[in-house]
Amino acid sequence: MAPTLYNRLSSLINYEGWFHSDVDSPGAKNRARIEEVKAPLLSSANAAALSIAFTALYILPFYLSPTTRPSPTLSRDAPSVIRARIRFVTLSITISTLITSYILSMRAYEDLSSILHNLGIYPIYPLAISKSILLTAFLFAGPLFERAVIESGWRRWIKGTDIHETLSSWIGWRNFIAGPFTEEVLFRSILVSLHTHTRPLLPVTALIFATPLYFGIAHIHHFYEYTLTHPYTPLLPALLRSLIQFAYTTVFGWYATFVFLRTGSLWAVFLIHSQCNWMGLPRIWGRVGGVEVQGGVVGGPTRGKEDADVNQHDGEQPLGLVWTIAYYALLVAGAFAWWTALWPLTESPGALVEIRPRLGR
Repeated sequence: MAPTLYNRLSSLINYEGWFHSDVDSPGAKNRARIEEVKAPLLSSANAAALSIAFTALYILPFYLSPTTRPSPTLSRDAPSVIRARIRFVTLSITISTLITSYILSMRAYEDLSSILHNLGIYPIYPLAISKSILLTAFLFAGPLFERAVIESGWRRWIKGTDIHETLSSWIGWRNFIAGPFTEEVLFRSILVSLHTHTRPLLPVTALIFATPLYFGIAHIHHFYEYTLTHPYTPLLPALLRSLIQFAYTTVFGWYATFVFLRTGSLWAVFLIHSQCNWMGLPRIWGRVGGVEVQGGVVGGPTRGKEDADVNQHDGEQPLGLVWTIAYYALLVAGAFAWWTALWPLTESPGALVEIRPRLGR
């Protein structure tokens, strides 16, 4: 795949000093490169303004229509609300994608294939997608062990019952398909593409750590929804809940943006977003739960996190400490494996930005 405009301009800035001498008296061999330097790219302020506008276009319809607006008697999890919101956000990202494509074609002289590449839509890069999913699985080595082995989830996974049951509900469809896809289209495909076409060029660190702030801030509106549907919850716990959500969505945004820039694949970040939604936040304290033991065989969970004070039924035994040790050992080993494999498993011929690891890593 041909280098993106960001990589070409970065090369000119880093190694050719913007061709200052050539711009004054251009030679034929450098004329094409000089035209790239002179491309009428977006200003950083314009990219930020468009990002804010597209984010507002994504969120505001939730509150402008009675079919999508939550209330003390209408939850955001109501099927009618979910269906209406999916229709609105689908229309929103379609409009935003078309506007962004027009801007890239008119302001950066990008053709259709380059636009699709910058948006991460095409080429698809199946190997990069697979490696990204594997990399993310390393982070959840402990939780995967808990679900697959301790809770005997592998039986449901083989039969496909988990997938069927999850995606047959509107909540599951929102959480694992519609939500991750539309959010990644907006906050990675569109917003990151806009910020890779600014002048002056944004440094890579700003692309990775600043652009996900739109993603984190966009989730703050859940604070308002939560106070509506939980009117008796004190304000401070509700606010703390939203701040925690802002923190982990922003951290995930850093990771997803890094993967998006390294792989050039919208599909990779969509699938790892769904993967993270499915896994949830890993357990970082406490023992793994009790299980039913029959004939010495671990048979699955018998109580959830909310049932810690409930007496066990006959035939159930608390899980041995060795299972908890195994969980945390895998959690730490998985985090180490993720860090070690972060660069090789995100390498892709479709990289949107050239990001190099620090020497000695």
